[in-house]
Amino acid sequence: MLQNSAKTVARRAGLARLVASAARGTRSISVTSPALAAEVLSGTNLAKRIRSTAADAITVKQNEVPGFKPSLVIIQVGSRPDSSAYVRMKLKASKESNIHCEVIRLAEDVSERELLNHIEKLNDDTNVHGVLIQLPLPKHIDEVKITNSVVSAKDVDGFDRYNTGELAKRGGQPLFLPCTPHGCMKLLEESGVELSGKHAVVIGRSDIVGTPVAAMLRNADCTVTIVHSRSTNIPEIVRGADIVVAAVGRPNFVKGEWIKPGAVVIDVGINYVADSTKKSGQRLVGDVEYETAKEKASFITPVPGGVGPMTIAMLVENVKLAAERQLQKESQLARITPLPLKLLDPVPSDIAISRAQTPRHITDIAEELGIKDSELEPYGHYKAKVSLDVFKRLEHRRENGYYVLVAGITPTPLGEGKSTTTMGIVQALGAHLGLPAIANVRQPSMGPTFGVKGGAAGGGYAQVIPMDEFNMHLTGDIHAIGAANNLLAAAIDTRMFHEATQGDKALYKRLVPVKKGKRSFSPSMLKRLSKLGIQETNPDSLSEEEAAKFARLDINPDTITVKRVLDVNDRFVRGVTIGEAPTEKGFTRKTGFDITVASELMAILALSSDLHDLRNRVGTMVIGSNHQGVPITTEDVGCAGAITALLKDAIKPNLMQTLEGTPVFVHAGPFANISIGASSVIADKVALKLAGRPVGSDARKGFVVTEAGFDFTMGGERFFNIKCRASGLKPDVTVLVATVRALKLHGGAPDVKPGQSLPEEYLQENVELVRAGCANLAKQIANAKTYGSPVVVAINQFSTDTAEEIEAIRQEALKAGALDAVPTNHWAQGGIGAENLAHAVVKAAASNESTTPQFLYDLDQTVEQKLTTIAQKMYGADGIELSDLAKEQVKRYESQGFGNLPICIAKTQYSLSHDPKLKNVPSGFTVPIREVKISAGAGYLYALAAAIMTIPGLPTHAGFMNVEVDEKGDIEGLF
Repeated sequence: MLQNSAKTVARRAGLARLVASAARGTRSISVTSPALAAEVLSGTNLAKRIRSTAADAITVKQNEVPGFKPSLVIIQVGSRPDSSAYVRMKLKASKESNIHCEVIRLAEDVSERELLNHIEKLNDDTNVHGVLIQLPLPKHIDEVKITNSVVSAKDVDGFDRYNTGELAKRGGQPLFLPCTPHGCMKLLEESGVELSGKHAVVIGRSDIVGTPVAAMLRNADCTVTIVHSRSTNIPEIVRGADIVVAAVGRPNFVKGEWIKPGAVVIDVGINYVADSTKKSGQRLVGDVEYETAKEKASFITPVPGGVGPMTIAMLVENVKLAAERQLQKESQLARITPLPLKLLDPVPSDIAISRAQTPRHITDIAEELGIKDSELEPYGHYKAKVSLDVFKRLEHRRENGYYVLVAGITPTPLGEGKSTTTMGIVQALGAHLGLPAIANVRQPSMGPTFGVKGGAAGGGYAQVIPMDEFNMHLTGDIHAIGAANNLLAAAIDTRMFHEATQGDKALYKRLVPVKKGKRSFSPSMLKRLSKLGIQETNPDSLSEEEAAKFARLDINPDTITVKRVLDVNDRFVRGVTIGEAPTEKGFTRKTGFDITVASELMAILALSSDLHDLRNRVGTMVIGSNHQGVPITTEDVGCAGAITALLKDAIKPNLMQTLEGTPVFVHAGPFANISIGASSVIADKVALKLAGRPVGSDARKGFVVTEAGFDFTMGGERFFNIKCRASGLKPDVTVLVATVRALKLHGGAPDVKPGQSLPEEYLQENVELVRAGCANLAKQIANAKTYGSPVVVAINQFSTDTAEEIEAIRQEALKAGALDAVPTNHWAQGGIGAENLAHAVVKAAASNESTTPQFLYDLDQTVEQKLTTIAQKMYGADGIELSDLAKEQVKRYESQGFGNLPICIAKTQYSLSHDPKLKNVPSGFTVPIREVKISAGAGYLYALAAAIMTIPGLPTHAGFMNVEVDEKGDIEGLF
């Protein structure tokens, strides 16, 4: 600390005269020594003050943000005494400054690769703000490579190539200044010396001190000279310096006679010299001969107690700064840079539009969303998987964004554009209204893509791109589901075969074999033992009765619910006989195939909250019952762990983008007929945090827009009653997509069929047909409002629609209780064509203060009561009729303890009823339930109404007939 005394005043007066002379161009001035005897620049006192200020600032921030805790990790290789001493000082200073600090100590002979592995883990750890490599490192390790491996945002030493490069540039902006040079500059600042225009000499050119301090002095407008071991006439050069920074590492190298009267001396050196008067036999000195230099200098730093404490103080300041930056970055709302659209008229094909747009690199979109590099796994340039660590990081730091559900009225076979509307809303919100907005959609099955339905990327100028990658393979999640499902199917049949061909002892012996002289139960086996009430965990200690009870699942083949799957619309495997090969010894069984997205594993993927939850759900899947009526699970079969292993990557949501560069999460693809028909709970939770705002902030929240398969009566009903029960989330607003075409159909116009020309009624104005069909729209609005969700109707326009027809829909929607009804033309105009709809969604979401989901039925009702409630309240039916088989299944599930699960009905999407011929709002019908099946792992039951199928077939002219690959390798013909 500088002393405020008469002597100090005199010194400063002398220095002032020196500075004034220098300003007039005089390089040196002769003044008497007493007036210029050096004042000590105490780094100890200044450092203490800096650390205290940092500690106070951290405490204040922690009061504002309880989770704020700056954290430093020091990696020390070997056990050099000097390094250990420095590490102890850094630990002590960190603790005093309210910074969490830990040390990773590695052996002297640690490999470079192992050291890099530690650094990479710390780079990825969001709880670590600063990473410091204690130098020097052993000779077998490349210091430059190691220091450059620390990510720039955590390089609190300021040594990596980005920070050093930016420091070296004129006007550069390093994230961190290197600690020792920064400490030197702080000491110069404390001296009060005006640096601009001064001549500074830096002795030493190391990357740690000499070179960076020279750059910092140059940036302060000093004229800088660097001298080093090969420089000639060093004393003469130093004599011309107004500021001397000695960092050469040689004791007492700089002599007092070299120092210009009134110069400021910063001594960075730390050297030990022999001293018999000291107990240790040595004492610490700097690079400057202190006793002679202090008689010439105006200010001088002591050794020890000068630059050393400042180095640690600047480290503390850098760690605090790193933590504040990370907090600020995590507090920023997502800001997406949109892609411009070049709209053409007439609108080209979907694949042509997709191909014409150059997507943004997915890493750029992830960065703007606030996803860290360590949380992203790119698959090529335009798609990536996102780690669930994002949600863990933001769970308690962010409020959720607004949650928007897109559903529809009862559609025509041509579809009414829910996916297109979903993309249009998000493009409008994100690219035109400047709000954080993310679309969450299902991954499409390749079955419909190559069949008659086509892809599910949206269409026109409101779609996911690249649409060919979206519709085919993506990142392989559906293939993983297929492999896992078929493993389970094979395990079930194999287990039945082995039980039928072996006695109890042989079966048990083979199930629990001796390996390396020891027998042990697998984790799944231990769970089965617990389920059976067998406490013994030593395989050799079970009684014969216990061993037989454990080994024999005794599956009743007639109760097996698991079929094999494939992602193709193959009608010829709906029913098959397996076991026909002679090696199966006559053990045949009739079964069949489902489409992959109908697998219960797909529903589990969609409804799980994390990997642990997925593992538990997989284990509780009921694959059938034994002959005594006891349910048999995947855990009993012993392959729950293997299935989870196959799905460990599939559980991560996929990130893509719209045509206008706004983000899209694509995850899970549960079959809309028999399952929830929506994207995953995980994707919704991750997206809601990314689109949300920091806890306690009053910033505008962003939006997550997702969709429900088919019309609201099917997709919306199970979205609320099944998905919202699993997630605990509730949509803030429901958007119902309606078209003139569909309402004309419900108003009495002739049927429309894919591949055939539209009847004249759809091409000419007919307001009466539209108004008559609006009864279906009114019913869907009423259905949505049952769950407490405000409704906005999106009138998806077609070129043949007239203003009078659109206005009729708007009037009828408002009369039925919708908050708004907005014409939208995103198919032809992209986000700009959905701006009015986006404004309506924003207004509706902000008006809904209720966040508690409302459900249609109570879980403690009987299965039949729940089915009746759905049929009556959602469909308008008189009731239901259970077949004998369905009655038997319901009785079994209720006796097994599954009666309290939610339930959905698999039926046609083309009518509110079970009969596709019954249009508009039919009445006086009864819904026939032919079967009731269980998805215990997914957590619901589902009933099959009428003749619904779980694997579609291909039409005469299928979509695959149009698909080709051109000479460039681009896919053509998708629609």
